[in-house]
Amino acid sequence: MVATAAVGRSAFGQTYPARPITMIVPFPPGGPADVVARILSEQMRNSLGQPIIIENAAGASGGIGTGRVARAAADGYTIIFGYWGTHVSNAYVYRLQYDVARDFDPIVRMPGQPLLVVARKGIPASNLAEFIGWLKANPDKASQGTAGVGSAGHLIGAMFQQYTGTKFQFVPYRGTAPATEALLAGDIDFIFNNPTTTMSHVGAGALQAYAVTSAKRLDIAKEIPTVDEAGLPGLKFTMWQGVWAPRGTPKERIAKINAAAILALADPGNRRRLLDQGFELQEKDELTPEALASLQKAELEKWGPIIKAADIKIE
Repeated sequence: MVATAAVGRSAFGQTYPARPITMIVPFPPGGPADVVARILSEQMRNSLGQPIIIENAAGASGGIGTGRVARAAADGYTIIFGYWGTHVSNAYVYRLQYDVARDFDPIVRMPGQPLLVVARKGIPASNLAEFIGWLKANPDKASQGTAGVGSAGHLIGAMFQQYTGTKFQFVPYRGTAPATEALLAGDIDFIFNNPTTTMSHVGAGALQAYAVTSAKRLDIAKEIPTVDEAGLPGLKFTMWQGVWAPRGTPKERIAKINAAAILALADPGNRRRLLDQGFELQEKDELTPEALASLQKAELEKWGPIIKAADIKIE
């Protein structure tokens, strides 16, 4: 027992990091989390002196990769790049083998994205009010694609129904990319989707966007009104993201990763790349571990009743 403790003290006493850090992105490559992780990881490597290896571990709306990190050693060498879904909504939608708050230590908030209300070409509506009118005139006939049961798009769609008194069908897909493809093919009528996946199609005129779920217009799409401007202020929503470590990770190691992330986020080139893809950047006081913990707590309290009222549950 004494020898084991000595080894442990030696391991935690060495200069950190002494080997590469694995950052689990619990989604396939190409999504918002993966994009931000890959943009920032190279510069974080420069600060930390060790590479950050991005590992995509998709499944169960991010639950598989998140659960893996919850069970990992609390030594700072395995961290999770999660988001609102993995660390808020999954707590109410899935029967998890871990606690999204208690089993993780927050490190830093990362840039997130609002969603766009995007419809297929041919729908007879030029703005959000007209679109809502079309849905009301065609109850239960329209369809909204989602990235899966319990995904952000699904939950925002359920909230949209409550706010507008509309009725339509939900069609789940295995991610935002196939849902977007279905929309382009005309198989579904609309989606709530992130700018990364959507804006190129909107810009090309293949899809029409009615509103963005943020308080201000996107840098890359000044012509798209906010939900406030479009007459539906209650629908504001951001898919905020963050990095967490397993509970019990030494605070000095969390501080090192936090400092490296803040430096990477301050880089003008990185900021421009993120803004150009529709991400929202935070102020420096929003980048502390405490700020991420506070945000997560508030969001858990807000979304719990909404998700339970929508009766969205996966056993």
